[in-house]
Order: sequence, then C-alpha cells, then structure tokens
Amino acid sequence: MNWLLTSLNWYVYLLIIGIVFYPLTKKIFSKFSFDFAYPFAKVIGIIFVSYTVYVLGTIKILPFNRMSLFLIIGIFALINFFIFKKKKKTINNYQLTINNLSILIFEELLFLASLLFWTFIRSQEPSIRSLEKFMDFGFINSILRGQFFPPKDIWYTPLQINYYYFGHLTGAFLIKLSNIKPAIGYNLILSTIFALGMTQVFSLVANIIKLYQPKIKTLTLIIFGLIGAFFVNLGGNLHTIYTFTTGYPNEKPVPFWQILSKFNPQTYWYPNATRFIPFTIHEFPSYSYVVADLHGHVFDIPFVLLTIAILFIFFISNQKSKIKNQNDNLKLKISKLLSSHQQLFTIFLGFLTAIHYMTNAFDGPIYILLTIFVLFFLFRLSWQFLINLIVLIIFFIVFSLPFSSHFTPFITGIGVNCSPDFLTNIGKIGPFLFEKGNCQTSPFWMLFILWGFFWVSFILFLIVSKIKKPVTSHQQLITNFLLILFSFGTFLIIIPEFFYIKDIYPAHFRANTMFKLGYQAFIMMMIASIITFFLLKSFRTKRSEVRNLLITGVWIFFSFFVIIYPYFSIPSYYGLLNRPVELDGSKWLEQFYPEDKEIVDYLNKNEKGQPVILESQGDSYTDYERISAMTGLPTVAGWWVHEWLWRGSSDVVGNRIPEVIELYQSKDLNKTKELIKKYQIKYIIVSRLEKQKYSELYEAKFSQLAKLVLRSSNGLGALYQIK
Repeated sequence: MNWLLTSLNWYVYLLIIGIVFYPLTKKIFSKFSFDFAYPFAKVIGIIFVSYTVYVLGTIKILPFNRMSLFLIIGIFALINFFIFKKKKKTINNYQLTINNLSILIFEELLFLASLLFWTFIRSQEPSIRSLEKFMDFGFINSILRGQFFPPKDIWYTPLQINYYYFGHLTGAFLIKLSNIKPAIGYNLILSTIFALGMTQVFSLVANIIKLYQPKIKTLTLIIFGLIGAFFVNLGGNLHTIYTFTTGYPNEKPVPFWQILSKFNPQTYWYPNATRFIPFTIHEFPSYSYVVADLHGHVFDIPFVLLTIAILFIFFISNQKSKIKNQNDNLKLKISKLLSSHQQLFTIFLGFLTAIHYMTNAFDGPIYILLTIFVLFFLFRLSWQFLINLIVLIIFFIVFSLPFSSHFTPFITGIGVNCSPDFLTNIGKIGPFLFEKGNCQTSPFWMLFILWGFFWVSFILFLIVSKIKKPVTSHQQLITNFLLILFSFGTFLIIIPEFFYIKDIYPAHFRANTMFKLGYQAFIMMMIASIITFFLLKSFRTKRSEVRNLLITGVWIFFSFFVIIYPYFSIPSYYGLLNRPVELDGSKWLEQFYPEDKEIVDYLNKNEKGQPVILESQGDSYTDYERISAMTGLPTVAGWWVHEWLWRGSSDVVGNRIPEVIELYQSKDLNKTKELIKKYQIKYIIVSRLEKQKYSELYEAKFSQLAKLVLRSSNGLGALYQIK
C-alpha cells in the first residue's frame, strides 16, 4: 500500500494550498453561495505561488527551491488570514462556514477520491514513454534542476526552452514542494489535474444551477454537479456510434450508416475519436487523461475552468448599463470607469489570459477573445467596453512579460484555407498566407459526429429558452451566458474550416489549429450542455408532458454515446486493471534498457547541477533522448522535428547531427576534444542505443578523454565523465 501513502503525502500539500487560499477564493466568488467555489482555491493557490516564484526567479531575486516555496506560501497565508479577519468583522462568517461545511467536506472527499482513482488507473501503465512524454518530463526535470528562469532546453544546449512551459512549472512546483521523486510526481500531476477538473466542474455547475433556481434541493445540485464532472472530464463525442458498426480501417473513416451492425465493441479503437477527420486532430480531456501526455493543453484544464468561472461571475455581476450622466465629460467618464470594482475582475482576467498564453499559447488569444465577447455582450460599443478592453490587453501584456521577453513565437502567419488562384499568386498579404494546394474541408456528417452532441444541446437550449422564458434577472443572465458559451464554442469549431495557424506540418497544416480551438470548444460547450440538461429536467408544463419527455429523451439519447467513451478508452490503454500498482514512470527502463536505468539513477543521485551530456540523437516520438528526458540534463541535439517546430528551421538540429556522429565515431582525438569543448560536454553516454545508432562507434577514445564513472551491470552501458 505504499502507493496510497505516497498519494496521501502528495494530497496533504494540495489540501494545505486549498485551505490557505480559501479566504481569497471566497472573496472572489462571494456569489457562489453553494460552496463559495472551494475547489477553485487549490487552483488559485497553485497559479499564484507558481507565478510568484517564476517572476522572482526570472529576475534572479529568489531561487526555485523548497525554502522559497515555503516562504511564498507563508506570505500568501498571511494575506489570506487578513482577508479572513476582515470578512469575519463584516459578516457572520462562522455561520456561513457551518452551513456549507458539509458541502466542503463532500468536495474534498470528491477531490481525494478522484485523485486516488486516477492514480490507480495510471498505476496500471505508469511509463513515461511514447507519444510526447519525454518532452513533457524533460521540461519538468529541467525546471527542477534549475535555480532560476527561463529553464534550459534539454535538446539544444545551451539555449533556453522556446515553448510554453508555465504548466510544466506548476507541476515542478508541486514535485519540489512535496519532495517526491519526479518520475512518480509526473503521474501524480496527471491525477491532480483530473481531480481538480472533477471538483471544479462540480462546483461550477452546482453554483450556476443554484443561482438559476435558489430554492433547489442540495441533493439535486450534487447530482447535476457530478453529472457535469463526469461529462467534462470523462465524456467523449458521438464517435462511439461506431461500436454499433463493423468498424473501419484506421485513418480511413466510413459513414457509420454504411456499416451498421449490432453492438460490436471489439472493432472500436478509441483514438479514432480524436483523429476522425483526415489530417486533423480533435482531442478532448478524457482522451488526454488516458494517454497521459502532460502537454500544455492538459495543464491548462484547471486554469481554463477557473477563467470560465471568473467570466461567469463577472457577467452576472454587471448588468448591461450605460453611464448615468451622459453629459459628463470624457475625463470624468474615464475616472468613474477606472475606479469601478469591475476593473479588478478585468485585471484578473488579463492575468489569467497571460497564464493561458504561458501554459498553452493558443489559449491566450482564445480566452482574450471570449472575454471580449462577454464585454461586448454586456456593454456593447461604449466607454465601458473600451476601457475594459484596454485594461484587459494591457494587463495581459504586463503579466505575460516574464515569459514573452524570452519566448520567440514560432508561427509564421495565418493561412487561408482553400485560397482562390488569384490570392495564391499573391502569396501573402500582411499576416495572411495564401498557399496553393492547402485546401481541406470537413464534411458536415463528420463534424456532426464530433460536435453533434453540443449542437443538439444548443438547439434544445434555444427551444427551452424560447418556450419557457427566464423570469428573474439572474435567470436571464445565466441564459445569456450559456448562449455565449454555445455560440463561441461553435465559432471556434468553424474557424479551421476557413483559417489555420501556419506551422511546419505540410499535410496536417490545419491539425494544430483544429486541435487547440476544438479542445476549448469541447470544455465550454460541455458545461453549457449540462446546464441545458438541468433546464430540460426543470422544464415542466402540464399541457405537454409528451413534449417534455421527447425533448429530454433526445438529449439522453445523444448523451449515451458521450458517456460510454471511457469504458473503451481506459481498458484499451490500461488493460483489466489487475496489475500490481506502480507509480514510478521510469520503471519501464528496467525492462527495456536496464543499463540506461542505472545511468539515469547515477546522474540523478550524483549530479545536482545541469551540465551538458552527450547521447545519441534520434527522431521525435522514439526512445532516443531518454537520458536527457529522464534527468533534465541538456544534450547536444535532441528530437529533430520538435526543435524544428520550436525554432523554425530543420537546420537547427540538422547542422548538429554530423557533429554528434563525429563525437561518437571519429578517431581524431583533437577534433573530438574540440567538439567537447564547443558544447561544454561533461558526461558521455555509451549504451545500447548509441551502439545501434552509430555502427562505427569508437569507444576506446573516451578512456583517454574521460573517466569511466559507471559501467552497467549487464555490460551494455557506460557513463564517462570528461576529465
């Protein structure tokens, strides 16, 4: 049961963070009377502490170590204590706490249960291997080894990471705070994101429903909150209809109605739900949790849910209004607007959009645009809209400056899908690119398989809103907010049919655009769909009971295909869940590369700095660069395609490959010394992959240039330290 003790040790730190930041969270979400947004306290704490240590580490004031983290948490604890004391004097805080204590305990138990549940699931295949786990774990390890920021690029010494890594920093913060082995911490981070997502959605859905219908029973709120938590975090799309077909070859989808059969689950392959439209990607949280890559879009899930909650609070707190005295001069109008309480929320939204940008760059513009939608819906074209927009943009720039000051964006323009010939002849106008041959469109039936559940929910929402109009102002505002989520989500889905962000992938030129936009559309519209389900269930008229049942039945029919997705994805990846529990993501090395496991363990134990290592260079998505990924030590040249994407040229790694070959194969000692000095190499790995990659590897020279510090027990691996 060691895994339980390890998980509980990790959990205690998260519990403390939540308790410390609850007074601030309660102040922000004072309108959430169900629980005052208690689950969001952990997220706010993680963001605030991580950002503080990031800024102080970037300007070299405070190093990234455990003592610094305790100091920062201590300062925030004092701030929250003063907030608590101030609130205690102004309202009956104890009475509010007693009335909601059972809900808070339930939410904490839900968090713990979710954390342990996904920790167990992940323990059935904990390997930090395959897909892009090397990259994600390498980022975390590089951050953990560094004292200050920005962190070093493990695959292109001596430069820093040129990618969005704030999410990885928050993961490194939790690992360093809890002092847990990084290879275990990787899997606990994933479980934490899942648990945060479950409890945040539970809280958000329950509070929205309570605001819509204040006298609703607590049990009903809990039921709908749990339904929302399941759908957002574990639900899929309508692609599971293919469990009722004879199946189709991967990447060659066939309309389901052409191959219908009885229930036929053995033909279903869960990743096809995320690669349905040819040459595109359309993932969602459930798939992300299963495959366990800690990419930016996964780290951003809790942050995104926080932003949606903040936008909701902002929206219902600001009735559409005009400045009372239209005769005020411009200076007085601006003065009134700048002194308004709403500016604090706008500043906070500027901060959160900066967090999104630093965590998963696409999400920054997405949530800036969503915030603008909300502002426009509230204020139309007015001074309120203009001032809030300016504040939002300014604070987005200010708060993202520590990151953007050393980050070079690697997009090269906005491509126009299916550009006509006269535009392809021009080639480019401003940021817009017109590329010949880049024309991909999505058949509507395919779009409906991916997004049909949300569109059905949207239509049902419009029907219910039309028949049973909102009565109170809160009901009207909530209805309008749901309309924004549905409309904006649909807008995000439509964009890749016309535009794409230009990257390095020729055939999959719109894949990343569809992926990033669709991921956020899924989260937004799933939340709106669950609230719609509540509206359907509360939509009762004696005149037409049949109509009520029919409308609800339609939603339940389509939701069936959404909720069955994890029953295929989890067993497909993790088996029958009957394996011994293991949380260490580096254990796979013992089976496949035991010599490398010994090298990794030696370096992690004995090397506390971040010197350069030399290991074999290989292609992306392979086992090459396993030492740098598992240790956080930078190497000369890493995954080629990834560095190409991050730095804009294939020559970045391409020009170094011959030098790596020469380092391993050349018999010229002087040339080898020159290259070692050029890259400041301290350790040289000679192991199985190096010998496979470089058939003429000349190991004898390393005995002259370096000291053998480790020979693996199976004799297949060696680690040399330059003299």
